Amino acid sequence: MTFETNRRSFLTGFAAAGAGALLRAAGTTPKPHRIDIHHHLFPPSYSAAIVAQGQPPSPAWTPARSIEEMDKSGVALSVLSLSPPNIIFPDAALNRRLAREVNEYGAKMVKDYPGRFGLFAVLPLANVDDSLRELEYALDTLKADGIGLMTSYHDKWLGDATHAPVWEELNRRKAVVYTHPHTPACCENLKDEVVAGTIEWATDTTRTAASLMFSGTAARYPEIRWILSHGGGTTPFLLSRFQVVEAGLKDKEKRLPRGFRFELQKFYYDTAQANHPGALAALLKLVQPSQVLFGTDYPYRSSAEEIEGLAAQRFAARDLHSIERDNALKLLPQLKV
Repeated sequence: MTFETNRRSFLTGFAAAGAGALLRAAGTTPKPHRIDIHHHLFPPSYSAAIVAQGQPPSPAWTPARSIEEMDKSGVALSVLSLSPPNIIFPDAALNRRLAREVNEYGAKMVKDYPGRFGLFAVLPLANVDDSLRELEYALDTLKADGIGLMTSYHDKWLGDATHAPVWEELNRRKAVVYTHPHTPACCENLKDEVVAGTIEWATDTTRTAASLMFSGTAARYPEIRWILSHGGGTTPFLLSRFQVVEAGLKDKEKRLPRGFRFELQKFYYDTAQANHPGALAALLKLVQPSQVLFGTDYPYRSSAEEIEGLAAQRFAARDLHSIERDNALKLLPQLKV
């Protein structure tokens, strides 16, 4: 067992104990109300495929384990999405097949467990035509709640012009697009004790946010509702640097007619692994609580850990309820909770 695994196990256990104490102190077990916007699924065919491609195996997971975790911590509904390595393989046919299998598996979970799950459908974004076909199927036939994407695909971030036809269609549909970090091509072979997911993933979230802003993508497709994972990564800490970039930006009136802060404040941010005081304080200097969504990153982290961190922030009761539930329902009113 690695140091990181031990550390996570300790933190999860500690947070679970704290959340349990809070509930016991209240003398009651409240009705589940939370909506987890950052909850991963691992269909068997996908898990087998990534191992065949030389990737580490998926965590031990089943739908029943997800529900057990949710029930322990008052999570009424979780919106499912795929985590890295996702479907970013050299074989386009494999990507097409896996996207369809993952989306159909997720849609079946939504159907089999009414009121417990939603779905952010995966796309093979490296191929535009395949992505357009899959998003039509996912949104129209499977009735997915939105689209779930990685922050980067090979050497391209989400503001890259090659993705424009996909954004045009999602903008037309006024879709919700959830984003999750990934190891970019530049950082795949780091020789260091700290794995890429610890540092580079938060940075990749920030780079894709910058890509969306400074390419003009966010302003060009204003009907897309973007969600950035993990409190936006390092985005809140780099505002002064972004200000310098904006000042020197060519075609600023075209790309950022209302400024970069306006676009950042339209994005939504989930709290998964950003539930500690420094991250929350920085994020809340950038956006209002109305843009913050409850996320756990299950099965990599626990709901109890998330609840513990949010409780320590001492939000006003109305704001905490909005983060844990109401903001998600305003963004995704079709969720049946």
